[in-house]
Amino acid sequence: MIIYLHGFGSAGFGVKAQMFLEYFEEEIITPTLPTIPNLAITNLEQLIEAFLNRGEKVCLIGSSLGGFYALYLSNKYNLKVVLINPAVYPWSTIDSNRSDENDLATCYYDNSKFEFNHSHIQSLRKYEVNMIKNPKNILTLLQCEDEVLDYTQAEEKLFETNLEIEEGGNHSFDGIERYFRKVSNFFNS
Repeated sequence: MIIYLHGFGSAGFGVKAQMFLEYFEEEIITPTLPTIPNLAITNLEQLIEAFLNRGEKVCLIGSSLGGFYALYLSNKYNLKVVLINPAVYPWSTIDSNRSDENDLATCYYDNSKFEFNHSHIQSLRKYEVNMIKNPKNILTLLQCEDEVLDYTQAEEKLFETNLEIEEGGNHSFDGIERYFRKVSNFFNS
């Protein structure tokens, strides 16, 4: 089973998630994650363990904040993972982009509001991976013109992984569908 992990303020119904669903069909699920990091990780751990306990192979695809979560979970469970413009230091990225005094953020899927306060941001730190146990289990896809994240941070942290860097692009990763076959082959190798 492939589990797709969306980014901050996104949803399992986002455009990229739907593209992966269309390609991988019943091989993939695209859950909408809780906005509270500890709950998101707990839900994902329970989901992964349920599939593993049934004897299923589990692979992850994570985009942005979902990439941060996916790296942590891949390291914990020794899973293959594809990281798409992953956030590697989300506590600094999210904190520097916050401007709302009420600690409210907006969901890009439906424009609903959700709380994301300082304690949520700080809770992300406990999921940082300082030592990648199996870098060959990781395919990292970066685009240089990511307007949200500095791709060089991911390049530096994930240099031992299967790293692909493209000029141009954006945070959503323009043309991700060009990599679907490569992702499939990576998971099946």
